[in-house]
Amino acid sequence: MLEKIVGSAPLFLLVAARCFALIMSLPLFSSKTVSRLPKVALAFYLASFEFPQLSLREGLFAPYMSYLSLDGNFSLEYILLLVGEALIGVIIGFYVNVIFAAFSTAGQFFAFQMGFAASSVYDSMSEVENPLMGEFLNFVAVLVFLENGYFQSLFVHGLDASFKSLNVFSVLEHTDRLATFMMGGLTTLFYNALLISLPIVATLFLVNVTMGILSKAAPQMNLLAEGFPILMLTSFFILSFLMPHLIQFFVASFRHAFQDLQALFAQVGYQIGGGQ
Repeated sequence: MLEKIVGSAPLFLLVAARCFALIMSLPLFSSKTVSRLPKVALAFYLASFEFPQLSLREGLFAPYMSYLSLDGNFSLEYILLLVGEALIGVIIGFYVNVIFAAFSTAGQFFAFQMGFAASSVYDSMSEVENPLMGEFLNFVAVLVFLENGYFQSLFVHGLDASFKSLNVFSVLEHTDRLATFMMGGLTTLFYNALLISLPIVATLFLVNVTMGILSKAAPQMNLLAEGFPILMLTSFFILSFLMPHLIQFFVASFRHAFQDLQALFAQVGYQIGGGQ
């Protein structure tokens, strides 16, 4: 196997570039807390599985043959092919990140309402300050993603489907569809975030209106000091009640995300041995 990799090093590097870019752009793996060496090892491991199924003489990678130097030297065209393959991996990883960002954004929507606006923690995955409730929902989403085997599905089925459908030229020919796909992902982000946070935001709004009416009716009650504990307790009660439904929603969101990726591969990609 190693001799075959060395003998077809240009093809293997193209495969490894897509695998490494996908790993570097995925949630959990993209964090700086994860060492670079395991990422490179995992990319090499995934590339070694995909590499035997590909050829420069036939299939999707056949158009690359005319851009490779016969003497084995790196050319500008080959460097651009490496960049294009890495871009495909980044696109897939970015869309998975968009799905996770919906859960974090949902926490930001109701964190201010429940009194946690000033409580932020460092998110090691996105490397930004994240509200406490956004980080909590993000951790729940990661656990759901791991528990249901979506990481394995992404590496085993998603990556394999991308190598059977996409190459650099198919991506360049359908940049408009890719732009529409990414914009649709951002729309889905805010839709899912609003859908997750709506029950808590609406309930807290009613609680705030009620406390406002009571503070006008009985100013001596000093509801300002008691308002934050009431909002926090109400929010956690609703969140604990909705958690089974939220987990089902998380699972459905990931399932729809994978279906959208498959639809993108079918629209943008080519089928081996056939047309588009």
